[in-house]
Amino acid sequence: MRRALLVFITPVCFWLAGCDMLGIEGATVVAERKAAEGKAVGAACRHAGRAIEDCYTLNKKADKAAIYAGWREMDDYMRENKLEPVPPQLKAEAPKAKAAESEDEPEKAAKAEGETKGKEARVKKVASAH
Repeated sequence: MRRALLVFITPVCFWLAGCDMLGIEGATVVAERKAAEGKAVGAACRHAGRAIEDCYTLNKKADKAAIYAGWREMDDYMRENKLEPVPPQLKAEAPKAKAAESEDEPEKAAKAEGETKGKEARVKKVASAH
């Protein structure tokens, strides 16, 4: 009984190991997808007329080499076909976040200072009680 089960299960395991239908992506597939996404981001940045440095800043998680490759390919394509950049209709999100942080810094500092004073008062209260 065990031998028959083993003879049946072994080929099934090998068949499932090579099956892509399980939804398990290999390392090469993931690397290729990330490279393709980076190239697409770089090409879109160039088409929008963004500098490569701005593209890196706006897309921190993407691979810089892939972004550069896509940006360079789109630059060559646009020069060959004499295409003009299309300015983006939406503004970038990264500068807004930095501006919001700089506006909130005085409030955060005051709040932190108040919390520190509150802790000091509680410590003095506990120390005087003992």
